[in-house]
Amino acid sequence: MTQEDVGPVAADALDRVTWALRQAEMAVQALKEQRLRPLGMAAAHYSLLIRVHADPGLTGAELARRLNVTPQAVASLVARLEDRGQLERRPHPRHRHVQELHLTDAGRDTLRLADAVVAEIERQITEKLGPESTTRLTALLHQAADAVRET
Repeated sequence: MTQEDVGPVAADALDRVTWALRQAEMAVQALKEQRLRPLGMAAAHYSLLIRVHADPGLTGAELARRLNVTPQAVASLVARLEDRGQLERRPHPRHRHVQELHLTDAGRDTLRLADAVVAEIERQITEKLGPESTTRLTALLHQAADAVRET
């Protein structure tokens, strides 16, 4: 038996849960990109805005950790959204070299429009799944995330 007979991955590699999760995420992200584009937004902009909305006052480093991206990627996105008037930096009350991130009124308006787009994508998915499967899938995804965090 040669190494070529064994192959670089198991025969069931494309049937794994992790692959199905990745395929679903890629499909959702592609649809978000397509539907947010008319608003002049990318899915990454939406993710950043909604995270800052949920946790106002985050620093760039904290935001990078929560979004699982590099600090450089966050800095670039923050600069872009700040230039658009959707995000502002404010000095941290106790640490003069740290800046907190906050949505502006324009940022909240943009997030409201973008969230309506994302909610429609959610509706499309949940309508196809039905209420029982939606509830079950959500619970299973939380369990999968917990299982990974426990390792």
